[in-house]
Amino acid sequence: MFIKSIAFENYRNLKTDIIFPAKGINVIYGDNAQGKTNLLECIWLFTGGRSFRGSRENELVAFDKKYAKISLCFNSDGRDQGIEITISGGKRGAVLNDVPKKFMSQIIGSFCAVVFSPNHLTLIKNGPEERRNFIDTALCQIKPSYAVLLSRYKRALNERNSLLKDIPKHRELEDMLDVWDERIAEEGIKISAERRKYVKLLSQPAMGFYDGISSGKEKLSIEYRSVIQDSSEADAAEIKNSIISALEARRADDIICGYTTVGVHRDDLSVKINDREARKFGSQGQQRSAVLALKLAEAYVIGKQKGETPVVLLDDVLSELDSTRQNYLLNKLEGMQVFITCCEKIDDTENKMRIENGEIFSVEE
Repeated sequence: MFIKSIAFENYRNLKTDIIFPAKGINVIYGDNAQGKTNLLECIWLFTGGRSFRGSRENELVAFDKKYAKISLCFNSDGRDQGIEITISGGKRGAVLNDVPKKFMSQIIGSFCAVVFSPNHLTLIKNGPEERRNFIDTALCQIKPSYAVLLSRYKRALNERNSLLKDIPKHRELEDMLDVWDERIAEEGIKISAERRKYVKLLSQPAMGFYDGISSGKEKLSIEYRSVIQDSSEADAAEIKNSIISALEARRADDIICGYTTVGVHRDDLSVKINDREARKFGSQGQQRSAVLALKLAEAYVIGKQKGETPVVLLDDVLSELDSTRQNYLLNKLEGMQVFITCCEKIDDTENKMRIENGEIFSVEE
């Protein structure tokens, strides 16, 4: 999978334009606040996801403009395809291959990308929610039906949590928890199984990429930690009953707390460097390298599952890496279309673009 052209109009500070990136490594350089991250964010939106910066829709439209329009022409499954996204009134609308889509979720899986930005260091630094989101976002690109499964679980969880908040004033509602306990158990088993399978697929390539980034000096390992037993090792009915029992056992505490304290929404991904938790003991450089390895492994797995490698977006990735690790990223990511942003011009790369005040210039050697 590779991008042939990207067009944008009224998108953040980017000047209305169309660019034609190369199939391999594309370096976009320029001073801070010139629009480098805006360009990567623009590309990411074609996956159907929200901004990786957490921005609201109305923040994506240029100042004093009523709408923004971005268009992507990309090659996938051996044919050229197109997506157009319009942002107006705080909402997004999409057209895929000239067919209007009612919901943005309907374009998920059509164009695939993996993104790393400095904000993604929270994948290691922060709590389990960040790591669950990493797994879930990746799974949605590989298997769009997983997004539906996740939505069903979240709906059941929200209903149960709402009920928990109402029960102290209306004790007669407590019996209704049984319905949501069963729903959470049923959907939770499926989610845990999908996440567990994904982490197993991710493990080896993540170790390989980290080995390359660290020049073989360190070892990365990952493990999925779930409240639910591996379904391959026990009977599904037994697992479901054990989850329901756990929910019932925590019911009194849940009512006091006003939220559900047991379930796959509390699972975690353990990330270790040399058998020590990266979150607690990893240096800034090690944590950055670990996240990079996970992101590149994510791209690798998507490629294996879908038969073509996704586009890789690396925002400000070189700033805290030594020359050896920089060289690995610039020269060893074969078979991937990569967009790398940085502040300084890099001489040993062929495909460069300079950005200044939102205007993009192709750089000829």
